[in-house]
Amino acid sequence: MSLNCGIVGLPNVGKSTIFSAITSAKAEAANYPFCTIDPNFGIVNVPDDRLKKISSLFNPKETIPAIVEFVDIAGLVKGASQGEGLGNQFLSNIRQVKAIAHIVRCFDDSNVTHVHETIDPVRDIEIINLELALADLDVVEKRLISLEKQLRSQNKKSMESALILKPLLEQLVSCLKEGKPARSLGLNPEEEKAIKDLQLITMKKVLYVCNIDESSLVNKNSYVLAVEEYARQEDSEVIVICGQVEADISTLENEIEKKEFMESLGIKESGLDQLIKAAYKMLDLRTYFTAGPKEVKAWTFKEGNKAPDAAAIIHNDFAKGFIRAEVYSYDDLISFGSEQKVKEGGKLRVEGKEYLVQDGDIIHFLFNV
Repeated sequence: MSLNCGIVGLPNVGKSTIFSAITSAKAEAANYPFCTIDPNFGIVNVPDDRLKKISSLFNPKETIPAIVEFVDIAGLVKGASQGEGLGNQFLSNIRQVKAIAHIVRCFDDSNVTHVHETIDPVRDIEIINLELALADLDVVEKRLISLEKQLRSQNKKSMESALILKPLLEQLVSCLKEGKPARSLGLNPEEEKAIKDLQLITMKKVLYVCNIDESSLVNKNSYVLAVEEYARQEDSEVIVICGQVEADISTLENEIEKKEFMESLGIKESGLDQLIKAAYKMLDLRTYFTAGPKEVKAWTFKEGNKAPDAAAIIHNDFAKGFIRAEVYSYDDLISFGSEQKVKEGGKLRVEGKEYLVQDGDIIHFLFNV
């Protein structure tokens, strides 16, 4: 399982600059709207100090981190839900991602054009959110129309299904007409499953990313504070990144240089690290490891996954023929210093199909197909 995160925002807020910095990919960026038309894709490694330490103990031939894919989606504008600014194409791209990183301009710079001339991050957020809600409204209303035919169906099962779905769709219409995201309804898992095929954009969780200038790295500016207040009201996360600084970090050759540069600016961790950690938290993602002399590898799983579900992430055969899982924790490995000493200390456990995998578990799956 990999994390797929779409980067969205108005034109000229720094999306492509941030994307290029965190993925070291060359996304086109310029001082005019719609420079980015087709989405750019970048796959980066998930930074995890635990993987490095596990690898140092096993000394494997290969160390493989978990990965995250970022998608730089062209700038949305007012009217995108009606096709303005190639809006239909952009909205289609957003529907394909699992989470949204909404880049918000939180800096003043007369040399960088703003599509609405003035800097107002909350207004910018509301423009995007309204367009996403209107795009979803169109999808839901079309489903309601098709549902009317289903309600007249001679197939009893089909009609009963439509009767259950109709009030839920009507609830969504009321919500989206007010410009509110579908996720604000707090639907239960069964309701979410019922509308999953609609691929509603506003059901996706959103992380607001404040793009600031270097002068605001230490003390938050008023723009950031306004975004934090807005996000608090809808229970969303906020992180702060200086796109230009991230671009500078990405040009440095090694980790030592990067660390020294960040320390000189009072930065404890890079924007990339912040972004991935926040996205993992947002999507309830965790990491387990497999370790041996050939390979040490990090695997991304969903919190609440049982052992066979986690095994299937490696290969479906691991889940189909699942026998048991031999498990110990990262903390125990570091404490004891080797897998053999973990075993001698009685910290290696044998778990069955009902075991809930924990973040930091080191697992060996036994299976038979």
